[in-house]
Amino acid sequence: MDAETFGLLKDQLARYVDERLIPAEDAVEEGDDIPADIVAEFKAMGLFGLSIPESHGGLGLTMAEEAALVRTLCRASITFRSLIGTTVGIGSQGIMIDGTAAQKAEWLPRFATGEAIASFALTEPGAGSDAASLRCSAVLEGTHYRINGTKRYITNAPRATVFTLMARTEAVKGAAGISAFIVPADSPGISLGKPDRKMGQRGAKTCDVILEDVLVPAANIIGGVPGQGFRTAMKVLDRGRIHIAAVALGMADRLIEMSLAYAMERQQFGQRIGDFQLVQGMLADMEVDRLTTEALLERTAARFDAGLVTARECSVLKLHASEAVGRIADRAVQVHGGAGYMAEYKVERFYRDVRLLRIYEGTSQIQQTIIAKAMMRERN
Repeated sequence: MDAETFGLLKDQLARYVDERLIPAEDAVEEGDDIPADIVAEFKAMGLFGLSIPESHGGLGLTMAEEAALVRTLCRASITFRSLIGTTVGIGSQGIMIDGTAAQKAEWLPRFATGEAIASFALTEPGAGSDAASLRCSAVLEGTHYRINGTKRYITNAPRATVFTLMARTEAVKGAAGISAFIVPADSPGISLGKPDRKMGQRGAKTCDVILEDVLVPAANIIGGVPGQGFRTAMKVLDRGRIHIAAVALGMADRLIEMSLAYAMERQQFGQRIGDFQLVQGMLADMEVDRLTTEALLERTAARFDAGLVTARECSVLKLHASEAVGRIADRAVQVHGGAGYMAEYKVERFYRDVRLLRIYEGTSQIQQTIIAKAMMRERN
């Protein structure tokens, strides 16, 4: 996309966030759902096609462009992004990266229009950070695989049209026997658990996905090659970590905006609290975290687009961004004082919502492990 067209798109989205999404935040929080008319507006704006190539009906954005739009979108409640981001991100990227031509032709145009909602089914009750220990089984029977197992905390599951699902096709330990499948959500034998009740991100739907003797054509293995699923999942997560950093940065923008406004309005001891050096110190620390995240995101996204980025760099970015926005949210509550603990002020909700960023797409501790192992390999 040329720079002028992209600038117009970004400006349009920024106005939409301010005029439509931010005013709708309270209703989403109270109703625990995104109104259908807003979902329809997302489709009309082409937001489900951010990462889908133009050849398949999407916008064909670069990683840097996608990150900029996601940052803009996430000034509003993160719930809005969850529906879009999971579809254009980890839900569809397995097909984008490793899918066959036929798989791409079948699914990518449907993702781009929002007709199909994607979900990424990796985590299990006994396999979270240790994803290679998953037990969901896929047994070949003629031209189909019979899949049995349970997936946990699956974003978009109640709305999903299709799952990118990881299952074990070989009875071997570790990653070698895992394959990635395209599993339509209406397949006989799929049922959903009760909706999860979460600390934050109300309206972002998650639940268990239970598979009981689900028959999936062998042709639905992503890329057509068994045993490559874990590798596909890790590529998807590397890209997803850049996306999550953009989410964190957008939330940081809004938290700082709210904190500055409050510090310049709230009076104590006969003056604005923003005039006190200790409050200024918190605001300054928030700005340092925001600008370092911004610089690291721009660098990593540019290297991704150039085909140069490493898994370590993606982990560094995700670790820094998710921890930084956590610190920003904590300071935002502190700047607001007692008001920051009250649901009347939106920093309370943002404080709850940002906490999950340090967990999904790999916990902070998993990112630290990836980074340290890469450093030691380079040393050897």
